[in-house]
Amino acid sequence: MEKKALVPARLSISNLPLASELPGPSSAGVYQQVTNLLNIVDEDDQESNGLSSQEGHGSRMRKALASMIIIQKANAEPSEVMTALIHSLQLEEISIKRKVSIYTILQGIIQQEGELDEECVQTLVNLASKEMREIQEIEGYLLAETASDTLVALSRNHFNLVMYELQHHLKPLILTDEFVLITLANLANANVFEFMPYMGITLATIFTMLRLANGAKMRQVFCSAMETFCEAIQFYLKHWEDSVYPIMTGEHFMNKLLPMYRHFVTVWLRSENTEVKLAVIKSLRPMLSLLLPIEELREQVYDYIPLLLAEYQGSVEALFITQILRQILEVSVSSNTPVPKMQLHTIFTELHTQVCSKAPALQQFSSENLAEVVQCFIALARSYPDELMKFFRNQMQTGKEAIRVGTLTLLRAVLSADVPEMNSRTLHFAVKVVRNALCDPRAKVKLAILRVIGQLAISGYQERVRGWGLRYVSLQLILSTYKLMNRQESCSQADLEEKMVHKVTMDTVRIITASVSGVINEFWLKLLGYIMETEYTEALTPICISLTNLAERQRQQKESKANVGRSGQVELPAPQKLLARLLVLLSAPYKGEGRGVAMLQLLKTLHQNIAPAMADLWEVEIPALIQYLEEHTQYTWNQKTWEDKLIQFLRNSLKRTQGTTWSLRLSRELNHQIVSYESPSVEKAFLYRALGFTLAAGQEADKVETQLMELLHKTDYGNDFDREGAILCLGLCARGQVVTVLHVLQEFEEKIQETEDSWHISAWRSDHPWRREVVKSALMVMYSSVAAHCHPRMLLSRVEKDITKKILHHYATSCQDVSLKLAFVQSVIQICLAIQALGKVDFDYTYKAELTANLMVILKMEPLDSLVSPVRCLTMTALWHLSKLRPPFTLEENHELMDRSVQCVFPLPPPEEDSEQVKMLYENSMSALMRLMQSLLERELDPKGLQETFHLLEKWLHSEKDWERERAVMLSLHLLQVYREGVTILIPLKSGQFGTLIGLLAPHTCDSQVRTRQCTIDVICCLLDLHAARPWSIQDTVTEKLLLDIKDELKTTDGEKIYALSSRVAKVISKDVRWEELLILLQSACESLGATNLAHDKAAVTWLSTVLRLRGHELEDKVPEILSTILAHLPSVLHPDVRRPLVEAVLLLAHSYQETVITSLLRQPLPLDSNITELWEALAEDSTLARKILHALMARIQAKKAPRSSPTSKKDIWRLAAVDPITAVCALHKMTMALDSGEKLQDIFPELSCTVLQELSSSAGLWQSSLVPDNWAVIQTGNLQNKITPRRYHPLAQATSLGWRGLSLASSTQVWSMTSVGSSSPGGSRQEQDVLPFIRLSGDQSSQTFLPIACSSIEGPASWLSNEQDPPPLGSLLCSALATGLPGLLLTVQTLQGVLSRAGSEQMMFSLEDQGVWSLLEDPRTHMDGVCLLARTMILHVGSYSQRFAQLLLPGLDSEFLSWRLSSTAFFIELMCDPVLYRKKLLKSTVPKLAKGASHVHSALRLLSIRALGNLAIGAPRKVKHYRKLLLKKFLCSLSDPISSQVISETMVALTKVLGLMGEDDLGTSFEVISMQCRAFFDDENEVLRMHAVILFGKLAVWAGKKKDFFATEVRKGWIPLIVHLEDPCPEVAKACEAAICLCIPFWGWRRLQITLEKLVNQGADLSLFQMEMCGYLARKDPVLLDAFCAEAIGYYDSQWARIKVAACTFTGYVLEQLVPLNLGEMDLERLRQYLQVLQTDPEPMVQSAAKETLSLLWDRQLEESGNLSAALVEEPAPAET
Repeated sequence: MEKKALVPARLSISNLPLASELPGPSSAGVYQQVTNLLNIVDEDDQESNGLSSQEGHGSRMRKALASMIIIQKANAEPSEVMTALIHSLQLEEISIKRKVSIYTILQGIIQQEGELDEECVQTLVNLASKEMREIQEIEGYLLAETASDTLVALSRNHFNLVMYELQHHLKPLILTDEFVLITLANLANANVFEFMPYMGITLATIFTMLRLANGAKMRQVFCSAMETFCEAIQFYLKHWEDSVYPIMTGEHFMNKLLPMYRHFVTVWLRSENTEVKLAVIKSLRPMLSLLLPIEELREQVYDYIPLLLAEYQGSVEALFITQILRQILEVSVSSNTPVPKMQLHTIFTELHTQVCSKAPALQQFSSENLAEVVQCFIALARSYPDELMKFFRNQMQTGKEAIRVGTLTLLRAVLSADVPEMNSRTLHFAVKVVRNALCDPRAKVKLAILRVIGQLAISGYQERVRGWGLRYVSLQLILSTYKLMNRQESCSQADLEEKMVHKVTMDTVRIITASVSGVINEFWLKLLGYIMETEYTEALTPICISLTNLAERQRQQKESKANVGRSGQVELPAPQKLLARLLVLLSAPYKGEGRGVAMLQLLKTLHQNIAPAMADLWEVEIPALIQYLEEHTQYTWNQKTWEDKLIQFLRNSLKRTQGTTWSLRLSRELNHQIVSYESPSVEKAFLYRALGFTLAAGQEADKVETQLMELLHKTDYGNDFDREGAILCLGLCARGQVVTVLHVLQEFEEKIQETEDSWHISAWRSDHPWRREVVKSALMVMYSSVAAHCHPRMLLSRVEKDITKKILHHYATSCQDVSLKLAFVQSVIQICLAIQALGKVDFDYTYKAELTANLMVILKMEPLDSLVSPVRCLTMTALWHLSKLRPPFTLEENHELMDRSVQCVFPLPPPEEDSEQVKMLYENSMSALMRLMQSLLERELDPKGLQETFHLLEKWLHSEKDWERERAVMLSLHLLQVYREGVTILIPLKSGQFGTLIGLLAPHTCDSQVRTRQCTIDVICCLLDLHAARPWSIQDTVTEKLLLDIKDELKTTDGEKIYALSSRVAKVISKDVRWEELLILLQSACESLGATNLAHDKAAVTWLSTVLRLRGHELEDKVPEILSTILAHLPSVLHPDVRRPLVEAVLLLAHSYQETVITSLLRQPLPLDSNITELWEALAEDSTLARKILHALMARIQAKKAPRSSPTSKKDIWRLAAVDPITAVCALHKMTMALDSGEKLQDIFPELSCTVLQELSSSAGLWQSSLVPDNWAVIQTGNLQNKITPRRYHPLAQATSLGWRGLSLASSTQVWSMTSVGSSSPGGSRQEQDVLPFIRLSGDQSSQTFLPIACSSIEGPASWLSNEQDPPPLGSLLCSALATGLPGLLLTVQTLQGVLSRAGSEQMMFSLEDQGVWSLLEDPRTHMDGVCLLARTMILHVGSYSQRFAQLLLPGLDSEFLSWRLSSTAFFIELMCDPVLYRKKLLKSTVPKLAKGASHVHSALRLLSIRALGNLAIGAPRKVKHYRKLLLKKFLCSLSDPISSQVISETMVALTKVLGLMGEDDLGTSFEVISMQCRAFFDDENEVLRMHAVILFGKLAVWAGKKKDFFATEVRKGWIPLIVHLEDPCPEVAKACEAAICLCIPFWGWRRLQITLEKLVNQGADLSLFQMEMCGYLARKDPVLLDAFCAEAIGYYDSQWARIKVAACTFTGYVLEQLVPLNLGEMDLERLRQYLQVLQTDPEPMVQSAAKETLSLLWDRQLEESGNLSAALVEEPAPAET
């Protein structure tokens, strides 16, 4: 069929349409979907590089899912999806990565079932072919591979299309593209049967291209393709019957393969490129598999063998060449067509060289290559055996070691292959090959020869090795044994080779003796001699096996022992010598490849030769020993068990020789062999043991004594092993020879004591002189060993006098170094064990006390910083054993032993990780301590003894070192377990003991060490058992299961989890324990705070919190004790992680027992330290609890003002305990400041503020009582500045400014009294004299600090002042003032400030700060002013609380406590301005109380009450008339206040407010009284009083009404004071006078003057013009009135104020100017002149000037009146100026 018929019209590469020219996808939706999915598949991997592994896995999953979706989409719409993918491939901007993804998806689509559109397939084939052949870059190579795989996938259903495309690009003599060949090869592999019709033309075409392939890469591609083609052909030839195409034979392909094989071998194999060579060699094997089976071609392949051999010299791995040669040679053998002989030498040489030469360093398969070479020689041996042997013989003639070793190795391999072609002639040649090298002394050659001899024997050629072979093996056995016996200890190459020669020789001997007959006599004597003489134990196993084999053959051949003996060259050893040797060697049965079984077999075989009497016994016991060894290995057997079996075997054997000297001869041999073994060794240790048992069985004591003495003298006591061996030997001998042994030791002591001074016994041991201490230590242990092994019936009679006394003597007379101590302690232990082994006997060990004292001294001398010897451990073990002997220790001795033992173990630092020996010492010491403590505790097994024991352990349980705590807990656990198991009383723990121990150990549940935590749980379990009065265990209970589960979880290293688990333990404990024990537990846990470390402290507070949370409701009566415990330990706890739980514990108690907790905290002394402050602040964290506590604190503060109630219970006694209110105030301050939000105080803000104000009033009351009532500088209402100067000096301000904390009582303290006297004024006179005691605190006479003395026990004036009693002691008064006075005031002010800052507004606080309210409150002199300002500001900014404030403060208006009454009244001053009192109907209760205060004896209260009543006009103006009578009554009384001018002033202010709201009829006669009183204060020295009087007078002018006539009279009386006070020194008074004049002038009826006055006032001009005009007017209209005014003005010449004097003089001048001469004469001018002259002497210049001016005017008027100026000058000269 033509190609045109097979394939549709083909598109050439150059004619492929562009992507833009192709029609778009049939379905835009499908195309868009595919494009979107491809975008997912083509996501940039770089974006996912920064993702985690999980996110990266998700990205890969999305890509795979997108690909699967496209493939599944193709199932439903294959054409649309294929078209979309092909269209995407044709886009110009598509990336290579995207193309690879598309081709991969297309492969998945192609592999599915179903038909594909032919047009799409054709297009895809063309595109893939193009992509495959256009390789431009590295990524393009991946694209080409994918495109090639796509074509191979298409070939499954469209083979012809793909094949046509590939064949189109495979043209003869034109080098095709790389991937065309690769694709063809893959196509042939995937479609074998379809490809076979094209195979011939393909191979032929490829052959034409071979010469054109010059590049290495291309040649590798050709080789790889040929390898695949050949494999496909092989598959086809094996399965041709499955093909539907015409059958093709191998010849159809072979003619085309042979030329290619030739070209590959002759041309490309010679390439210098190693990779090309390797590719060629790999392709040759499948080609040869096709060529070699054909005989015609096989010969041609043989021709190219030399070319393959030549490649051994190249760089290619030799293994691959050898594999090809092996393939050719094995086919030549199987086909019986051997390679040409002419090539044999070359093949032998090259292959032999591969064996004999070392492999190059670059060759990695040398061992595999050697195996392949061996197989090649085996194949050659089957074709040419004789030629091969001759070649081997020729090679052996060379002297090179490697060639000989290699040749012998190949010969051994050939012999082991059982080649049937090996005839006698060939074997003869083989023997010659071996014998050529028998004289070679080199180790490797010897090894090779021995192995060949062994192989000959194994392969059945025994006759070939008889004679020369046996002689050679014997010689090597002798030589190697000799060399190894005399070698030096080293690891040199020569020693290792010699050792290997010996091993192989022994293996060969074993082979020969087992397979070669007739060699018994030859080997018997040699091997038997080796057993007795050699020190090389590795050879014993094969020797024994060989001897056993020979003995068996000897018995079979019935050769007698005599014949053997006569024919032996070496004298046979004695039976005892041979048995001693074999027994000692049997102690290590697994050495030397398991020599034990071999030796036992030999003994069993030779039993007749050694001891006929033992023959029947050995027949039974030796098989049992063999069975034991066979059942175990060197890893599973037990050395002691095995030695015990051997000893028992020896003892049983010796019993068969009783009555003879056989055992003594055996012991002599054992004694002689001691020097034959190294120290230490297993064999020598067993030898000492065997010698002891053998001597114990001896019958002749003198001979036993001789051997023992010999042993003592030849023992090297400086060698620990030999010394211990000798000690053991004597001890074992004492079992049957105790008298003999003790006699020998005594005799030995006597001999060495002859040289006591030097202790160097050179007569016996010249090579190893003995040290005194070493011998003494050995003697001590020897004596104790005798006691340990002595027969029980003979022990008690000798243990004290003959043994213990000797040991004490040697110890006391030695230097007592470590070795002596160890020997002494070991001796004590052995003696104690020996006595204990007797059971219960009536025996008191008299040396117990002396031994104990020595052991205690040893313990005290042990260092505590290191553990380098077992002295400590063994000493405690000795004490443990001693404690079991009679007489028993006393209780004091018990405690001393416990304390000393603990002190010598616990401080030891833990061992290093890499020191196993030291670790063992530590473990042994701890175990010994536990045993000793257990023994001592068992002597006092009751609660008291247990408590004493834990008292000793307490400091170790609190140690800061981890290891000390761990050991203490472990010991505690052990002792508690012992106590639990041994106690028999019904109540194993006394009351409180459980809680104490649990509290002591509870923190250890959070220890840093896992073992400590877990052991603590076990300790708690034991304590629970004991607490429940069950001295057994708590197994199978819920509690135990819970605790054990927690114990397992405590292995964690998570700190938070550990604390949670500890809390769970606390829950378990607190569930069923009595509350009395819980209280003690909590106290004990708190006492541990700060004793160890942070973790323990956190654990302790965790337990505290847990117990209180679970059982706190049951501890009501014990809350004070718990709080006391917590408060006592809180200052020492600094870490926040510990402090916070402690604080939270207090919070827990506060929730349940609020009053008790508050009382406890309030009873703490002042000032509050940081710890108590922290507790108060913590109580504020919970808003609900904080509110309750704040109410409670307010109640405590207010309780001071309430009557005391009687307690009815213990709880009431605690709650009603005396508490300083200042402490409550401080607590309240701390809590309010600690609240996280001020909003939480809003609803209790009035109560809180009023409570603090109440205490503030109490604190200030003490100091207020020290001040004269009129000293209160009460802040005035209105805008008047506070310029009031106190009339009395009060030095308290100075004391306050200096600071109260800095005051110190001087050594010469004096009491001073200060007096202040008032002065009189024109308006009246008032004189007051107050005397106050003062203390001069410090300073000299010029600079003194005074402190007023006040009594703190009462409020109000001091009783001793009012009653003129003697003053109390000065010191008590001062201390009382300092302790309860000002400091309390300051604290209360701070509290109030805090409350207002938290609950009030920022504007209010700013206003208070701006006005200096806090400073005023802190100063007792200005405290009331501060209260008034505080009240004004608070009511202004917190008006919403006015009603509540009024309700809370109302009871204070009539309080019995003056200070609180003052403060309440001050607040009502502002509250009376608020309509809330009127609206809430509170006036009915308020006004009477205020009226009552207006009549109080205290002037300040009167003042405040009057001011409050006056503010009724502001808050409730309608109610003024209702209370008019009461108001007028109080106001009129106050206007005549005899004490305080401020009260009078405030009354005028109040009248100013209320009179305007009353009717004329309401005033009645009060108007006249008020008017007169006002006019009376116009000239008062108090400027405030003057001002208010003038203001009120002006107001009265407005309200005169029907009283006009009366008021006109009052105006006339007060006119001149008003005129004069226009120049008042106080500007406010002057302004008030100006206003009053304006209001009063209508009463004169001076219309013109009124107009002038109003004009001047409006212009702000000076009123002097008004005065001049008024004087002129009166001079004309009423000169009499003017004269009266002048006389009244003259009355102010003596005023205390200079400006008033000036004003009076000025007014007098105005009068003089305006009076007419007629009226001038009516004036008393002389009197006026005198006054003016007096004023000229006034100290003020302004007064002098005014007086001079007025006097001058007076002279002028007088002269004018007389009409004769000159005459007047002569008669009466002018006065001189002053």
